[in-house]
Amino acid sequence: MRITERYRLRVERRRYLLRALRKGRVLRNIANRTRKIRPTDILLFCTLRNENVRLPYFLEYYRQMGVDHFFFVDNDSTDGSREYLSAQPDCSVWHTDASYRRSRFGMDWITRLQLAHAHGHWSLVVDPDEFFVFPFCDTRPLSALTDWLDDSSIRSFSAMLLDMYPKGPLDAQPYRSGQNPIEIASWFDSGNYTIRRNRVYNNLWIQGGPRARVFFADRPEVAPALNKIPLVKWDRAFAYVSSTHMLLPRGLNLVFDEWGGEKASGVLLHTKFLDTFSAKAKEELHRRQHYGASREYIAYHEHMEGEPELWSKWSEKYINWRQLEILGLMSKGNWA
Repeated sequence: MRITERYRLRVERRRYLLRALRKGRVLRNIANRTRKIRPTDILLFCTLRNENVRLPYFLEYYRQMGVDHFFFVDNDSTDGSREYLSAQPDCSVWHTDASYRRSRFGMDWITRLQLAHAHGHWSLVVDPDEFFVFPFCDTRPLSALTDWLDDSSIRSFSAMLLDMYPKGPLDAQPYRSGQNPIEIASWFDSGNYTIRRNRVYNNLWIQGGPRARVFFADRPEVAPALNKIPLVKWDRAFAYVSSTHMLLPRGLNLVFDEWGGEKASGVLLHTKFLDTFSAKAKEELHRRQHYGASREYIAYHEHMEGEPELWSKWSEKYINWRQLEILGLMSKGNWA
């Protein structure tokens, strides 16, 4: 990389960090339990709005996985999410009614909290509808993975976003609070993905799956990105560029092997498509707070009137992480 390009990326990273300090001023602390955090704790960061129905299982899932402390930014929920989280002994909660779009879609707020609390910790950044799956997660805690990453001098870990969906209409089976959403949204596309390399940031760009197939069939090139790097051994000099799709310094984006091998990776099971999806899509379309002038939610709105089914004869039913590895959607690499 040229010296001028390295300098430009360094300036860009510092701009994101300064921006986070400025935009983070809108955060009002509701519950601060950060004094309980130990040096070896694994931290989870999440921005949300009106996700109360999802939160009980979300917390149960990640507690069982081995997350030690949760950081939530509540973007002006009206469904009791903030109150529920504030009562949880392992959660620290901040509130803001500021613009989600003008905060780089919540990343300025997350970066501000990471600057203050995540330095030296493994940091997992996910949405309330995302469930992290990694090699051996059925028999090993998350700390086993982070210990191995530390021993291997690996500071970032990728996970492809895998859209999960039910068989039949999306609203056919109601989701109950505390329920595992995979009991309903248990199907996924095993193929239908495109991968290209972003040479500026050195990350892979993945698109496809049911959203490209159904909602962006005529414009697959603008379908949502599925590549994510949610797990990072955080340093206060790091910054996400676009959601968790890529980071700076750009060396953190080298989560693949260029010479024929493959690094260990995981999957984020994305459970957006439950019976709650239609109401959520209408709310977000009205708010216009998402990327690309809410292009994604406009596409959802245009197709939802026809009650589309995401299931097809090529859909696979989810079993476990080993199935995903066999299909080439994740890898255990050289972690034995």
